[in-house]
Amino acid sequence: MIEVEQEYLTFILDGEEFGVDILRVQEIRVLTKVTNLPNKPDYIKGVINLRGVIIPIVDLRKRFGKKSLAYDEQTVTIILRGEIKDKVVVVGVIVDAVSDVYKFNQSQIINPPSFGSAIDSCFLQGLANFEEKLVILLDTNSLLDQDELYCLDSKLNIAEEQPSSEKIL
Repeated sequence: MIEVEQEYLTFILDGEEFGVDILRVQEIRVLTKVTNLPNKPDYIKGVINLRGVIIPIVDLRKRFGKKSLAYDEQTVTIILRGEIKDKVVVVGVIVDAVSDVYKFNQSQIINPPSFGSAIDSCFLQGLANFEEKLVILLDTNSLLDQDELYCLDSKLNIAEEQPSSEKIL
């Protein structure tokens, strides 16, 4: 039986290394000006217009309950793209720095431990052993799922990728 390897783009967030499925990474961008939106959670920085597509930008430090940090030249936005519930969704996540690309096979990935209801582990896919360290693998579907990432209510409408004539904020 041949083990299939999967590639992950890794990034640093508060000194920890996280990974996302590289097939969901549309691009990596230097941090640019974000248009602020009213009445949003503090971890949603706002939106950007990327080649005619309005993309919500989420500060992963804040979303994961970590201490805020001043952005610097290492800070980047990773644009993630995927299909959730039959809709194409594009989201930008702000991270401290991009690290590397690793290939992991299933035998290197272990399920995250159960934390009970005290800790929300909906974003965790697993943990990967790599050269004496653990890389926290994130569930890209959860990162792209608006209900999970934004805890949306009916008042907040975050844009999904739509034809340019139908964009609504």
